[in-house]
Amino acid sequence: MTKKINWSVLTGAAFLMATSAIGPGFLTQTTVFTQSLGASFGFVILTSILIDIAVQLNIWRVIAVSEKRAQDIANLLLPGLGTFISLLIILGGLAFNIGNVAGAGLGLNALLGIPVTTGAVISAALAIAIFMIKEAGKAMDRFAQLMGAIMIIVIIYIAITSAPPVAEAALRTIVPLKIDLMTIVTLVGGTVGGYITFSGGHRLLDAGIKGKESLGQVSTSAVMGISVASLVRIFLFLASLGIISKGLLIDTGNPTGSIFQLAAGNIGYRLFGLVMFSAAITSVIGSAYTSVSFIKSFSPAIARNENKLIIAFILVSTMIFILVGKPVNLLIMAGVVNGFILPVTLATILFAAYKTRIIGDYKHPWWLTAFGGLVVLIMTYMSVNVLINYFNA
Repeated sequence: MTKKINWSVLTGAAFLMATSAIGPGFLTQTTVFTQSLGASFGFVILTSILIDIAVQLNIWRVIAVSEKRAQDIANLLLPGLGTFISLLIILGGLAFNIGNVAGAGLGLNALLGIPVTTGAVISAALAIAIFMIKEAGKAMDRFAQLMGAIMIIVIIYIAITSAPPVAEAALRTIVPLKIDLMTIVTLVGGTVGGYITFSGGHRLLDAGIKGKESLGQVSTSAVMGISVASLVRIFLFLASLGIISKGLLIDTGNPTGSIFQLAAGNIGYRLFGLVMFSAAITSVIGSAYTSVSFIKSFSPAIARNENKLIIAFILVSTMIFILVGKPVNLLIMAGVVNGFILPVTLATILFAAYKTRIIGDYKHPWWLTAFGGLVVLIMTYMSVNVLINYFNA
């Protein structure tokens, strides 16, 4: 029997995942990589989208069919592995959330002219308010959808205003002049690395979308999430390409804000603030929700107090930003940890997909396993290289 499709939950989970991915780093990376690769960055985006979809489908389908969160799947596969992964997720999520809180403050500074610290506090208060609502899950879904829609509309407007060379972008997406493997890995890690890919999968589980009969809905939501994040990436790439192709000078200190301002003047800069705020505040929510979801199954007390722990997570992130600022070394190490989390978690999920005590009689598609295995190998290789270079620097 096929379950009735709950489009509100499917869309909410998709937007939660997408807006978790679209943070301050996502915006900056897209602009910087467009500067370095030009129209050929389109090929990188296309390749990363295909990899992202394979990663997301592997993880979300196994979570749904096992009816267990990632940490519980890992602990069933190898006792203690889920606890270790949860620790990595929480540490990485906390470090990145400091950057997300800072990004939200910067966004409100550009939009309204208020001090960055004040903007960060306001943003944290807004995020906390969502988890004080009785139906916090639904409120989170709606907020993610609203902020996601705002980002898409604004970035499409900026892309049109910047008048990019669309024909060249389309050609170089298929026939690139140069290919940068590190850039592809960076985009994949930033879209489905760390806690990000689990945000929507765990949200569907919490909403009761699980079991083999729900796999069609789960796959739809997974692809929808990648599509939303990719749509923002593509139009931001086109907006950046339009400005770069005109030879205009971009501020290296704030490349994305510079693109918006050069495309649409002072109004463009205000719109950048709106997009930065939307991207950062949704990442704050997604990071806090998903990080706590990685420990909620370890104790009934944690499950009962889930929203309180999420609020505490946001408060700690905000206090660290106010007292210390953005600790650069911590954020760099968090990026390295994020690079390792994806191959570890994806490999765990792929092994679990063939354990009947975890997934029952479900048959995982071979092509998803093959594609997922390739991603594990590539991400492991690149992450080790990044770690070696970091410590040798």
